[in-house]
Amino acid sequence: MLRKNNIRRLLAVLLMILGATVMYLTLKTWAGMSLLALGVALEVAGIALRRRG
Repeated sequence: MLRKNNIRRLLAVLLMILGATVMYLTLKTWAGMSLLALGVALEVAGIALRRRG
C-alpha cells in the first residue's frame, strides 16, 4: 500500500471527489445504476484510504 501520507491523502480526496461526481451524473437507467455503484465504490475506497492515514 502507499506509505507516504501526503500521496495517500491526495489520492483519497481525489477518489472521493470522483465518486461524488459520478454519483451526481447518474441517470435513471441501468447504466446510471452501474455508474452509481462505481461512484459508491470510489467513495468507499477514498474513505478507507483516508482512515488508514
